[in-house]
Amino acid sequence: MSIPRIRQYKVGVWLGAIAALLCACTVSTVADSPDSLAGAERPECVQRFDPEVDYFPDKVKLEEAQGFQVTYHNHYKVVSVQRPWQDATTQFQYVLVQCGTPVPPGFADAQVVTVPVRSVVALSTTHLVPLEQLGVLDTLVGVSDFQTINTPAVIVKIAAQQLTEVSRNAALNMERILALDPELVTTFGTGNPERDAHPKLMEAGLPVAINAEYMESTPLGRAEWLKFMALFFNQEARATNQFNGIAQQYRDLAQRVESVTHRPTVFVGFARNGTWHVPGGDSYVAQFLADAGADYLWSDDPSAGSRPLSFEQVYARAAQATYWLNGDQRWLTQADVVAADPRYGDFLAWQLGNLYSPIARVNEHGGNDYWESGTANPHWVLADLVKIFHPEQLPNHDWVYYQKLP
Repeated sequence: MSIPRIRQYKVGVWLGAIAALLCACTVSTVADSPDSLAGAERPECVQRFDPEVDYFPDKVKLEEAQGFQVTYHNHYKVVSVQRPWQDATTQFQYVLVQCGTPVPPGFADAQVVTVPVRSVVALSTTHLVPLEQLGVLDTLVGVSDFQTINTPAVIVKIAAQQLTEVSRNAALNMERILALDPELVTTFGTGNPERDAHPKLMEAGLPVAINAEYMESTPLGRAEWLKFMALFFNQEARATNQFNGIAQQYRDLAQRVESVTHRPTVFVGFARNGTWHVPGGDSYVAQFLADAGADYLWSDDPSAGSRPLSFEQVYARAAQATYWLNGDQRWLTQADVVAADPRYGDFLAWQLGNLYSPIARVNEHGGNDYWESGTANPHWVLADLVKIFHPEQLPNHDWVYYQKLP
């Protein structure tokens, strides 16, 4: 009997995880106690501090990301997150101090974190792949909601009982986090104190890093937050190499279709509770579509966020568009689309059968790897999009995230 398509990905991941677990010769353990900042158990720490020595020979330079900055000061780094969420009036500052060296004065309002960090709790699945890319997944001790995770290496750790689930359905379990006593918690913010985790975590005295990659308006800008994560682990060189490779592949793909004579029209999304949230022309979605050689119908909208529109407003502009992307994740066929709302069948894209959604890697609990690993790998997303709009450019490309709705 064949496995239903929507479940194939998760089953394969779990089988791979079990196989890897059975083949493992050793099981990694939680990092050493953070009580000692130097000594034989931490050879990466400074044994004899010299204020004239530059303890960070590898430094990051930002190319695309706009939401954070870093400056280096021999034995510490100052990291600033300027745009933690939409319309934020709050900024976050971190002083990352090389272990074995003194904390610098003058940063009373900043969070001080000893680096390299040895234990981390990640409250967003988008942080998992960067940890793997940096080679520091062994420091991961806690994650949110096991069921939504798709990253194979993390599933291996879950199967080995090396991770603690610290939240489920957005409900944070502070007792579990405090018991882990992590040296860092990575999360994101929305500006809503009732939903955000960081105020509670900071009140409990935990070091919290706000990762705001979702605020970036370009795919490569979002991916470059890999360098933000790297700062806490002294993995700048690895982050730079990883990002350079991703960026080069992305730019090569965009160049393939830069001069195409025909750019098919496209719109995205769907109506939810009577409102259709349409990404603006300065959003990362619009940038993806432009780089894929498509004509996004809201490219003239200057917004970097989404604009709430009615069904009728979207239909007035998109009725004759030839492609429709990113519908409801629950839609697996074109029949599902019109079952949700018969009016969807009036769109030309539906009549042509040109409906594509990033649902190729959704597990049985609804965890979508597009949102987990796609942020860190925009070149894979772009390759899928190029194949949708200009299949002749990538005839041998195998779908990663997207699939056509039958």
